[in-house]
Amino acid sequence: MESMLNKLKSTVTKVTADVTSAVMGNPVTREFDVGKHIASGGNGLAWKIFNGTKKSTKQEVAVFVFDKKLIDKYQKYEKDQIIDSLKRGVQQLTRLRHPRLLTVQHPLEESRDCLAFCTEPVFASLANVLGNWDNLPSPLPADIKDHKLYDVETKYGLLQVSEGLSFLHSSVKMIHSNLTPENIILNKCGAWKIMGFDFCNPSVNPSEQEIKYVCKEWDPNLPALCLPNPEYLAPEYILSVSCDPASDMYSLGVIIHAVYNKGKTIFEVNKQDIYKSFSRQLDQLSRLNPNVLVNIPEEVREHEKLLLNVTPAVRPDADQMTKIPFFDDVGAVTLQYFDSLFQRDNLQKSQFFKGLPKVLPKLPKRVVVQRILPALTSEFVNPDMVPFVLPNVLLIAEECTKEEYAKLILPDLGPVFRQQEPIQILLIFLQKMDLLLTKTPPDEIKNSVLPMVYRALEAPSIQIQELCLNIIPTFANLIDYPSMKNSLIPRIKSACLQTSSLAVRVNSLVCLGKILEYLDKWYVLDEILPFLQQIPSREPAVLMGILGIYKCTFTHKKLGVTKEQLAGKVLPHLIPLSIDNNLNLNQFNSFMAVIKEMLNKLEAEHKTKLEQLHIMQEQQKSLDITNQLNISGEQASKANSQTDKTFEISQDFLTGASEKQENGHVPKQQSKVSLTLEEKQRLAKEQEQVQKMKSQQPLMPSTMTSAAPVKQTKDLTKTLMENMSSLNSFSSVGPKPAVAGFSSVTSMPGSVGFPTSVDNMALNRNLQNGLNSNTGIQPSGFSMGPMNPNQNFFSSTAPMAMNRMPPLSTPATMQNFNTLSSPPGTLQQNSFSKPSPALSSLDNLFGPQKPKVSMNQMSQQNPWINQFVTPQASQALSGSITQQGTVGQSGFGVQSNPFFNPPSVTQPANTMKSSSSASNDLKDLFG
Repeated sequence: MESMLNKLKSTVTKVTADVTSAVMGNPVTREFDVGKHIASGGNGLAWKIFNGTKKSTKQEVAVFVFDKKLIDKYQKYEKDQIIDSLKRGVQQLTRLRHPRLLTVQHPLEESRDCLAFCTEPVFASLANVLGNWDNLPSPLPADIKDHKLYDVETKYGLLQVSEGLSFLHSSVKMIHSNLTPENIILNKCGAWKIMGFDFCNPSVNPSEQEIKYVCKEWDPNLPALCLPNPEYLAPEYILSVSCDPASDMYSLGVIIHAVYNKGKTIFEVNKQDIYKSFSRQLDQLSRLNPNVLVNIPEEVREHEKLLLNVTPAVRPDADQMTKIPFFDDVGAVTLQYFDSLFQRDNLQKSQFFKGLPKVLPKLPKRVVVQRILPALTSEFVNPDMVPFVLPNVLLIAEECTKEEYAKLILPDLGPVFRQQEPIQILLIFLQKMDLLLTKTPPDEIKNSVLPMVYRALEAPSIQIQELCLNIIPTFANLIDYPSMKNSLIPRIKSACLQTSSLAVRVNSLVCLGKILEYLDKWYVLDEILPFLQQIPSREPAVLMGILGIYKCTFTHKKLGVTKEQLAGKVLPHLIPLSIDNNLNLNQFNSFMAVIKEMLNKLEAEHKTKLEQLHIMQEQQKSLDITNQLNISGEQASKANSQTDKTFEISQDFLTGASEKQENGHVPKQQSKVSLTLEEKQRLAKEQEQVQKMKSQQPLMPSTMTSAAPVKQTKDLTKTLMENMSSLNSFSSVGPKPAVAGFSSVTSMPGSVGFPTSVDNMALNRNLQNGLNSNTGIQPSGFSMGPMNPNQNFFSSTAPMAMNRMPPLSTPATMQNFNTLSSPPGTLQQNSFSKPSPALSSLDNLFGPQKPKVSMNQMSQQNPWINQFVTPQASQALSGSITQQGTVGQSGFGVQSNPFFNPPSVTQPANTMKSSSSASNDLKDLFG
């Protein structure tokens, strides 16, 4: 890195030293700042060309410097000859003024070390461009090394040289006598200018009709800088020591050949034997080989032959050359017109500028930027021409890079941005606003471009406001968001509310609708939609504009209107507008279509929300019920285990014969997807029963002593026999209404009561367990004596109607009770030795084929039954409790393990409940 810096430092120091030594002490440096060495020109490329600026005006110039060190090798006389020749050429150039001649800004100044003068800005000499790089800086400037001449540049350059010669020959009556690529300078705009009048020959008789010129004889002893370049001299200079304007035309022919042959001349001249060389050249020109002109364009090839003719009279003059078809190229003509633009009036200029956009695309970019752009921007000082010039300038700007635009075009556009008259200037800028915003630096956009747009929105002209509103959407994406939100949108809203023009108001709404996509959602909801309600007019176009903004906001994915906004602000505003009397049918339909679409969206979104809430609530309830079921299941399991432990209940009782159907299949428990209201009520009751059971104290087995009867007990055997007799009579009688009530058999504590009414439908039902089909006994329940009336062990305080139950198969181990002993509190087997006639039905019901068991045996198997069965009740039980015995709520059914199982759901008295259902009731109660 340090080595690179040192190298750069040495290079800068060397260049500075060269420049300083070249112009040190020269009076030119008093008025001009000399820059870097850029090119070389003049006879023998002896002049170094530097960039420079005028100190007073900062005007750009080119400084030509001849360093006298180049001629140190010559003797003083030769040095003086060279200096005089150079001075003569510069002085002659300074006196001449023509667009085709190099313009001198400051005359020649001489110092001890150099000669210097200043001209218009220069790019390089034609010799540099064609590859002659003598006296150029090192390293070689890249723009000269890579420079290639376009065809239009070559054509127009040769045309410019021809015009310059025509001026010299016709107006000045002068022969240049040294027309070479070294003496043709390309200025900064690319124009070809003639210089190097060191050997010019003025006419000796300019006022006479036949003009004569004096030609000096060639002196080979003079230094090269004191002689013209012989390769471009006409043969008559050397061979006949004569010259006329045709001699310059020969030089022009050689230049044309050199331009199309990379700087090579037709013939090479031996300066030591120049006469012999020209004699040989003369012979070759007399029979010119066509291969010599092979690179010359065909359109100018014949004219090239004429220019190189050995006879001067045959050569076309300069004025004739300017009119040949070769120079009628559209690009060359356009450039020629620009050079003469200052001579045209405004009408001619306007016509030319109108047709220029068709020509610009055909020209090379460098030619347009170098030659046409400066001419166009120079017209900005004329306000009347700006509307015609500005479109062409912006067209050129489209082809420029941002750097070129900022450097070459933007500085000239700055004053134009602030012009408000003529009005077309503002319109043109608005139409090209996307270009300006794309290539203009951000600072200039805020300082120059956007203020122009704001002025257009606030302009008094309705047409300007309309055009501005129509154009803003085309470049809205290029405007930074803060400027749009804080400056542009408020002015559009103001224009809409304050204008008296319907067109401006409608265009404002349309403009807002088109730029909504560049705004954020909340700005639209907070600023744009409330603004719509402030618009006072109710013209159909305005209403449709309002509808359009609502629809755009509603349908745009980025924006969107919330359902709260729809319900609270949008629809309450739109619906009254939809029934405005000014709307026609199609407009009304448009309103209704948007309103319906909004309503559908509102309905769908809110319905979806409610459904989701409902699903969440149901899921929460389901979770709560599941937790309750788990808790209740655990509680029921605990209660079941406690009850099993207390009463020693076998699991076979819950899963055994009571769940079996006739076909032996066990009913499958159906999975419940959701709980119905009845199931929830049932669940609540079960939970309530479990809680009550948990609150009860466990029953402990204890022996009961027989208490002396207080009052005469009723003969249960007799009563039962009477009831059985009546049952036989019921079998032949039609069904009667079932009575759900129970009558108390006795009021004694501990007495067991049986129902006094019978289910008639049950009586008419055929039993499948081997009993008499005409006989059936359905005890509905019993009441228990010595227990606390407030404490119901079976979670039921009132007897229920008997549930219908299919007959069960009788286990083989089950004993049948058919007799009751007479002594109170004791059970004896075969108490009735002979069946009485009144018990015929009972004998049919309890046949000898059924195994029987005595109360003593049952008491021995289950000692706890003595707590509940009194002697009186035992007599009744011996005759009425069977293996098929079932009870309703608060009742019991006796199997191999007798147990009291109150059902959990009340059923009508006239319906039979299956054994599986009864078993399920047991499971529901004890888990």
